[in-house]
Amino acid sequence: MIVRRLQDILNTSRDVQTETWASRRLLLEEDGMGFSMHETTIFAGTQTHIWYKNHLEAVYCVGGEGEVELIETGEIFKIVPGTLYALNKHDNHYLRATTADLKLICTFNPPLVGTEVHDEDGVYATPEQMRTAQV
Repeated sequence: MIVRRLQDILNTSRDVQTETWASRRLLLEEDGMGFSMHETTIFAGTQTHIWYKNHLEAVYCVGGEGEVELIETGEIFKIVPGTLYALNKHDNHYLRATTADLKLICTFNPPLVGTEVHDEDGVYATPEQMRTAQV
């Protein structure tokens, strides 16, 4: 059994941060669950370009307010606590936190290896690319 507390992840390699978000990686590939799980904060007033070409992601909002804009269609979906959205088509999108920090629970398949951040296209590297980079 795996038991992990958020306070034990803070300020470790599982606490990945950029100027627009912080991702606390509760479960990773090395945990052997077949998916990864993260508590993510999108900072208020920011926009992040995301395009998971190599992953599927499901996101559940537990706090704050924001929106997802699909780049291909321009559709905008409001995100508030109790909202789930799933990027089942590798959707290229913007994620914005509008009024306060957006608190999200995220799952990825395949699972993240650990320190992934979005590249210039909004993409996370594949697990194989991450493992190769760590060698």
